[in-house]
Amino acid sequence: MTSYAVRAGIILEPNGEPAEAEGVLNPACTRTREGELLLYPRCVAKGNVSRIGILQAHGSPEAPAFMRIGYALEPQAPYELRSEPGGYGCEDPRVTFIKDLDTYVMAYVAHGPNGPRIGIAVSHDAYAWERLGVVSFAPGLPNGLDKDAAFFPDLVLSPSGVLSFALYHRPTLFISTEGLLAMPLPDRESTRIAYIHADPVLLDRMKLLEVSESACVLEPVTQWGQLKTGAGTPPVRIDEGWLSVYHAVDAIADEDGRFRVKYQAGLVVHDLMSPHIVRYRSPEPILSPETFAELHGVVNNVVFPTAIDVRADIAARTYDIYYGMADSRIGLVRMGIAASMTAEGTDLAA
Repeated sequence: MTSYAVRAGIILEPNGEPAEAEGVLNPACTRTREGELLLYPRCVAKGNVSRIGILQAHGSPEAPAFMRIGYALEPQAPYELRSEPGGYGCEDPRVTFIKDLDTYVMAYVAHGPNGPRIGIAVSHDAYAWERLGVVSFAPGLPNGLDKDAAFFPDLVLSPSGVLSFALYHRPTLFISTEGLLAMPLPDRESTRIAYIHADPVLLDRMKLLEVSESACVLEPVTQWGQLKTGAGTPPVRIDEGWLSVYHAVDAIADEDGRFRVKYQAGLVVHDLMSPHIVRYRSPEPILSPETFAELHGVVNNVVFPTAIDVRADIAARTYDIYYGMADSRIGLVRMGIAASMTAEGTDLAA
């Protein structure tokens, strides 16, 4: 799949207020029913306490500026609060408008007393958000620390053939870099798709919290992203299936033998009706840390895509990707995808 990516630079950085003392990063975005662009950054206060802001775009569509108007979520629920060191709150949102529910759905990391879990909130207008709670998994499925959740916008078929709502997730091991490198590639942290059977949800939206199936879709591989993979942007529909920009992490050995991590971004295309089938995966990154703001921050060497805005007003298959820069700021890159995919997929066998 041929693509290009052009950086537009930093579009948001901390404003000096206490709520952003440790960074503004990893945003979601969506368009309101009236077409207005909203951005939802993770705002980090001292002590790694996170809130999810709401910003309105204004100015030129080619170079948008964003005005802070408040918060979508602040840590309030028991599963978002804790007294132990290491931080807490509402982190790394992704927002998807799900037409079968006529609702905006936010998946985010609820970091509370049990560590990071997947929280879900919903909204009719993309401004006022109501928590549903924390996702639960059926017996036998991964059911521990979890991150990097993002919903697909349309109903799909689960691996067992049930019409379902689907979302990315990434069970998290919290093992050192050295520990992960000692594990076989398939055992390292991998991107999965969780499936929530649709019929119960259409009767009771609280059932959106109940995952019935989960399938691994992006394991670490030898070419790049050997340490772990995770979801990036919510998927968008293209002719070939569901397109998403994901992140993957490598471990780079320094001269003293210690490791530092490097976060990069690539493309994945899933089958339209059966997204556990991967049709294409980037043989190499499309975005790597290069600029000073990407190389230096709270966590160095990080590009972390989390939001995608379809820019059909500019050209077909053109997208604005909002991403975290070194866990400190937010950048924007414009990405274009060639007219069609020339190969069924890329062989990335380890």
